[in-house]
Amino acid sequence: MAEAGTPGVAYGLRGVVVDDTRICKIFGEEGRLYYYGYNILELAERCSYEEVVHLLLKGRLPNKSELAQVIKDIKGARGLPYGVRDVIKSAPKTSIPMDVLRTAASALALTDPDPKDDTDEGRYRKAIRLIAQFPEIVAMDYRVRRGEEPVAPHDDLGHAANFLYMLHGTEPGKDAARTMDVALVLHAEHSFNASTFTARVIAATLSDMYSAVAGAVGALKGPLHGGANEGVIKTLLEIGEPANIKPWLEKKMQDKSFRLMGFGHAVYKTLDPRAIVLKKYSKKTGEERGTTKWYEMSEQIEQMMKGREKPLYPNVDFYSASTYYMMGLPPEIYTPIFAVSRVVGWAAHVIEQITHNKLIRPAANYIGEVDKPFVAMEAR
Repeated sequence: MAEAGTPGVAYGLRGVVVDDTRICKIFGEEGRLYYYGYNILELAERCSYEEVVHLLLKGRLPNKSELAQVIKDIKGARGLPYGVRDVIKSAPKTSIPMDVLRTAASALALTDPDPKDDTDEGRYRKAIRLIAQFPEIVAMDYRVRRGEEPVAPHDDLGHAANFLYMLHGTEPGKDAARTMDVALVLHAEHSFNASTFTARVIAATLSDMYSAVAGAVGALKGPLHGGANEGVIKTLLEIGEPANIKPWLEKKMQDKSFRLMGFGHAVYKTLDPRAIVLKKYSKKTGEERGTTKWYEMSEQIEQMMKGREKPLYPNVDFYSASTYYMMGLPPEIYTPIFAVSRVVGWAAHVIEQITHNKLIRPAANYIGEVDKPFVAMEAR
C-alpha cells in the first residue's frame, strides 16, 4: 500500500503529461490525428512520404524547391556502408528481422562520418541518413535470408517505390507504390507512444540519435506495440475462411486472457483514423490482386467486435495486415515496415527533446520492506 500522501500510481503512465510537443496531436475520443496541425486523413491522400519527412523534421510542409531538396537529401544518403552490410549478412537466417534492424541501426553509428556533430544541421543529416537506410536494411535482410542477392537502390524511384523495388527486385506498379506511400505516411508519427517515448528518454540523457533510434526499434518489436500487425495476419490465416470467423471468435473469447490483435488502443476510444484509410486500401489492393477474401474477413471481424456490449474498434495494425499480405509481403517484415516509416517520427522527437531538454526521471511508488535486519552469511 502507498503511504499517506503518496500520489496514486498511473500504471503505464496513462493520462500523465510529461512534456510539451508541437509534432503530433491525438484526439482519442473523437478519432482524430494531426501532424503539426494537419489532419492525417488529408495528409494520407494528398502528400507523399517525402513531404511528411520535411513536415516532421522542419515543422512545415515543403514548397516545390524544399521538396526537391529533401528528395535529393534522402537519395544522397542511400547506400549501406560495408560494415552494416556485413552485420546483416552475418546474422543467422533464423534471427528475427527486428533484431537485425536494431543491430544494424546501432552499426550505423559506427559508420557515421561525423558522429559527434550535434548541430541542427548534424541532427538533420543523421535523421535523413536513418530514414534513407532503414529501407535498405530491411530489404537486404529480407533477400539475404532467402539466399538472394541484395538489390541496390534505384535513383529514379521515390522512397516508397524504391523500398518495394529493393524487396522484390522489380519496379512496382503505380498502385502498389502509392499504397506503400500511404502506409508510410500513416505510420510516420503517433505522439508519445512506447517506442517514441523510449527514444525521447534516451535522447534526454544526451546520448546520440542512433542510440535513441535503436532503443525505439527494440520497443517497437514488442507484440503490444509494432508487432500487432503480424499477429493480425496470423489470426486471419488461422481462421482460414469467412464461415469460420464466428465459431473461432466465440471459442477464443471464452478465454479471458485472449487478446485479439489489431483491436483496441491505448489512446483511441473509437475507430483509429488510420484504419479508415487502410481499410480502403485493403479492399483496393485485394481487388487489384483478384481476391478480396482477406479484406472481407477483416470487415466481418470488425463488425462483430463493434457489435459487442463493450465495442472494440480496429487500430492501424488491423487493415495494414491484409493490405501488406495482398501486396505479397511476408508477415515477418510487417513490423520492420512500421519502423521504416516511424523512423522519421523518432528522429523528429529526438530533435525536439534536445531543443528543450530535461532528464526524464520519474518517481516510483516503493511497495517493499525497509530496515530489514541483516543476516550474516553463516546464519542464512
